[in-house]
Amino acid sequence: MANFERIVISEVGEVTIVRFVDRKIIDADKIQQLGNELLHLVEVDGRRSLLLNFVGVEFLSSAALNMLVVLDRKVRSAGGRWKICNLRPEIHQVFVITRLVRMFDIRESEAEALKAF
Repeated sequence: MANFERIVISEVGEVTIVRFVDRKIIDADKIQQLGNELLHLVEVDGRRSLLLNFVGVEFLSSAALNMLVVLDRKVRSAGGRWKICNLRPEIHQVFVITRLVRMFDIRESEAEALKAF
């Protein structure tokens, strides 16, 4: 298993739970690294069920949203599934405005998201 700097992972059954190290995901270099780490989980480690838990994340830039769109494509093309949980209300509103709520499976809590797999 790789050592990650931007994420912390755990597992519940077949689901890989991803938590973010950074509270603000806005720096371009860190977003690039974060994207690489998430793609590593799918492309190298072969993980097919991901839960991105945004607990503690206070802000996402548009580049971070784009990175999630790329992740969505990669997970789906690999035959996997992924979900998002624990978005702060203001971040959830950004997903609503950008219509990403239609594209992503967003759940309120980790427990709810795990049940949906």
